[in-house]
Amino acid sequence: MSHIEPITGRYVQVDINGAMHRIFYEEAGQGTPLICLHTAGADSRQWRHLLNDPEVTSKFRVLAFDLPYHGRSTPPDQWWLRKYQLTAQGYADVIRAFWQALGLVKPVVMGCSMGGAIVLKIAVDYQKELTGIVGLESAAFAPGRYNEFLHHPAIHGGELCASYTMGLCAPATPEANKRENWWYYAQGGPGVYAGDVHFYSFDWDGRESIKTIDTGLCKVSLLTGEYDYSATPAMSEEVAASIAGSRYTLMKDMGHFPMIEDWAGLKRYLMPELDSMLA
Repeated sequence: MSHIEPITGRYVQVDINGAMHRIFYEEAGQGTPLICLHTAGADSRQWRHLLNDPEVTSKFRVLAFDLPYHGRSTPPDQWWLRKYQLTAQGYADVIRAFWQALGLVKPVVMGCSMGGAIVLKIAVDYQKELTGIVGLESAAFAPGRYNEFLHHPAIHGGELCASYTMGLCAPATPEANKRENWWYYAQGGPGVYAGDVHFYSFDWDGRESIKTIDTGLCKVSLLTGEYDYSATPAMSEEVAASIAGSRYTLMKDMGHFPMIEDWAGLKRYLMPELDSMLA
């Protein structure tokens, strides 16, 4: 039976530090803005289950965008003249420019993996502009994920990155869900995943700065899968211990990509956190 999903996709021209970027985003629902950030090397298609869930979209205007170089967004002008390497400040600048371009007021920002890391910086730098953050698989410091084979002339980068990340799924994740995420990763541009991991493993260290987050201004919820060996439960527990008033929950039977591995499983943990954002 045919079914038209309630998701709409659009492009927005965004000025980021004086350079225009053409950014693609999907949205659904109405209410408090909820910005969803995809994982390294992937794109916003990872959030399709959340965007289609009426229990979420009846309360939130959900917006999921593709970072420049990712998915359906266009790289900036003359991108071929420089190596792509994501930095913490550059990443944060894109996110804030996006919500400002769309005129979003007091959004909730939710990210997974590297998105779960950058929401911590967003909360440090812009907590007065936010309702709160939700960090899925969040770590304040995550060295060791980079290796030289992530962008190598003798290796098919798309297949390597896709298979490399497939191992981060939980054992109980249905094969179809693993393969869907694999497919999104396999479509990444050359060197994009490696450039993202540069941020994640080399440039990002928020262990001290996150202590300045005031949860009276910006609520903080953290959810981490028990099988995640990239941003481990111990790493997220350290984050929670550093942010007074934050909420942390270990998600049983979940891996590194909960929104696409098992949406129903994630939803059980996520809805109380989203409700707390609205309280």
